Amino acid sequence: MKPFEDILDRARANPSHIVLAEGDDQRVVKGALKAASEGLAQITLVSAAGHQNGLDQPHEISGVPVQFIDPNSSQWLERFAQSYYQLRQHKGVTLDEARIIVARPLEFSAMMVREGFADGSVAGAVHTTGDTVRAAIQIIGLASGSKLVSSFFMMMLAAPLENTNNVLFFADCAMVVDPDASQLAQIAIASADSVKGLMGIEPAIAMLSFSTNGSAKHPFVDKVREATGMVKHERPDLLVEGEMQLDAALVAQVSAAKAPDSRIKGSANVLVFPNLEAGNIGYKIAERIGQAQAIGPILQGLAKPANDLSRGCSAQDVYRMIAVTVAQAQA
Repeated sequence: MKPFEDILDRARANPSHIVLAEGDDQRVVKGALKAASEGLAQITLVSAAGHQNGLDQPHEISGVPVQFIDPNSSQWLERFAQSYYQLRQHKGVTLDEARIIVARPLEFSAMMVREGFADGSVAGAVHTTGDTVRAAIQIIGLASGSKLVSSFFMMMLAAPLENTNNVLFFADCAMVVDPDASQLAQIAIASADSVKGLMGIEPAIAMLSFSTNGSAKHPFVDKVREATGMVKHERPDLLVEGEMQLDAALVAQVSAAKAPDSRIKGSANVLVFPNLEAGNIGYKIAERIGQAQAIGPILQGLAKPANDLSRGCSAQDVYRMIAVTVAQAQA
């Protein structure tokens, strides 16, 4: 877990303020308290039942404040309502409707980030990915120049793999179901920038397919090849190759046989899957059979950090995602 230890060290050195929308969930509370006690972040838990979790306002854990906020009694509620109304009135939202919407935990948390009261948000232990991401897109908005919100997983490997620093990055395994060539190129570029910003690692991108260097002919292969060309044209600074089979991307001997002119030479660290079906299956095989530890999905393309948990998450997952969100805010 050395690469993740680096993220923890960075978070401790310069902790950010992270808001968690699901402060009624005990997993979220436990993960948040662990992050706070280790000095990773200043924490706000959004919850109408915070007193049931033994939290006062504020509560001190090893000198780090953990704040409980009930949106319905918050001093920011009217400010958030006015801001949301200005943001969404073109969609027919009235001011009265805005007051109701921003009192909901997801929207309230996103408004905290938008208005600068928090540096990033984490949710999804209770809410669906659709609801969590929708609130982030509508309220926090897209980053400048971004047209797409996508995701990646940090896959912490159980066994050493040559030239990987024991971590791989899988994209997109949670968000974009069937990207076209342009979207696939955007996912690759966003993932490369995320990896460099989050980990300080130089990305080596493999655009995955069931074909390597034209070994198969199919429109699916054409899409990946076209996307690779788009990445090279838009970002000539990035090391990217495709289309490429997984073994050619990760094993030097296979790369030498299948792609002898490859500059990656079997040492890819960013694996871009051709669609969500392949990506989701791929990361779960690595996690369940390969014993890799999956951290994510980590969202990218937003103006400020907002991340989505799995509804099957543990307190440890919450803790890790807080650390990642802090590192994103720093980057």
